[in-house]
Amino acid sequence: MELVTPEIGLVFWTTVSFLVLFFILAKFAWKPIMGAIDERERSIEDALLKAEAAKEEMARLTNENEVLLKQARAERDLILQEARKVKEQIVSEAKESAQKEGARQIELARIEISNQKAIALADVKNQVAALSLEIAEKVLRKQLEDSNRQDALVAELLKEVKL
Repeated sequence: MELVTPEIGLVFWTTVSFLVLFFILAKFAWKPIMGAIDERERSIEDALLKAEAAKEEMARLTNENEVLLKQARAERDLILQEARKVKEQIVSEAKESAQKEGARQIELARIEISNQKAIALADVKNQVAALSLEIAEKVLRKQLEDSNRQDALVAELLKEVKL
């Protein structure tokens, strides 16, 4: 039962030793411990403030990045639109040039065909004329073999000619 009911001497010495320990701790350990705790609290607050500032900076940078991304997309769209216009212009110019060149080639072919046709017609006319002369010569030779026929032909021609 001694443990349950302490004696006065034990309570006195326990209180004295506690007060001495408290005084020593208050004099030598309390201020450094409290200083360290205060320092730790300030460093945590500073870290939180820096984290908040970093968070705000990240939000600002994210917003700036989004703005820059929108600008880049707008510039890309503008460049693509200009490239499409240039492509369409080049294609239309190429088509127009090809059509002009095709028309020029067709016109040159028509001229060449008409020249070849004229040459061929002239050649046919020359051949027809030469053939006609040959036939006429042969016919006249046949008819003029006989002198009576010659006299009759001259007389007939003279009748046709009127002076």
